[in-house]
Amino acid sequence: MTDTHIGSCFCDAVKIEIAGEPEAMGYCHCTDCAGWAGAPINAFSLWSSDAVRVTEGKDKLGSFAKTEASHRKFCTECGGHIMTRHPEMGKTDVYLNIVPGLAHSGVFHVFYGERTMSVPDGLPKFKDLPADFGGSGEMLEE
Repeated sequence: MTDTHIGSCFCDAVKIEIAGEPEAMGYCHCTDCAGWAGAPINAFSLWSSDAVRVTEGKDKLGSFAKTEASHRKFCTECGGHIMTRHPEMGKTDVYLNIVPGLAHSGVFHVFYGERTMSVPDGLPKFKDLPADFGGSGEMLEE
């Protein structure tokens, strides 16, 4: 049986359901994620896009795509960040802080070449993305 996780935006106007488990969890240092999150690092959880669906408030789901690689979704009522669809990868990054009880356990850093702060945590650091996610796979030192 597949686990189902329920989440919602800050004001509960938009609700989502996620099936199964994430394909990857980590930390993104790209300038786009940092700017969107308003923080130097974005904790991500990548799921198959088929596993993530909006169950309530589709009419309140806003979207912004600075590039075709990332379609960022937010609630138009409270402004809360909900997810980022990555159509080229067929993956969706769900912001786990909107899913009560689902813990983040990142296993690597991506776009570490764009970092604004170093994180000496012993996890692998990719200059851009791992090769199996379409990147160079090049590693950087902590």
